[in-house]
Amino acid sequence: MTLPIQIKPATAADYDAWRPLWQAYLHFYETELPVNVTDSTWQRFLDPVEPTHLALAWQGEKAVGMVQFIYHRSNWSIGNSCYLQDLFVSPDARGTSVGRQLIEHVYATARAAQCAKVHWLTHETNATAIALYERLAERPGFIQFRKALS
Repeated sequence: MTLPIQIKPATAADYDAWRPLWQAYLHFYETELPVNVTDSTWQRFLDPVEPTHLALAWQGEKAVGMVQFIYHRSNWSIGNSCYLQDLFVSPDARGTSVGRQLIEHVYATARAAQCAKVHWLTHETNATAIALYERLAERPGFIQFRKALS
């Protein structure tokens, strides 16, 4: 029998559960971050005045997924927007609705915070995620451009 998934906002006690998911997510996107960036990110999740949030998907005592999201102003609405910045599900938990449940958690949390929309990006080669995302949201066709400043 498979244990049900529970989605919960992270607490200070969840660092050891979050860190491997975070590192696996970075590895998936073939990138690394300095330790001080990871430490700062974790501290922001715990600071109630920060607009960034983390929820973990738990199956029993094991964290099997994470979603990190940020509330921000928009010039297109009075209500804030919610940027779903990072979503990761452990390989052994993929295909079991964990990703969908994490996204729906963000929808519910953003709705409760009176956000006007939730939006996110994924890499164009992430076909598995795109298949899920197309069932849960619209694909508006915008192309991202960016320039690193440091």
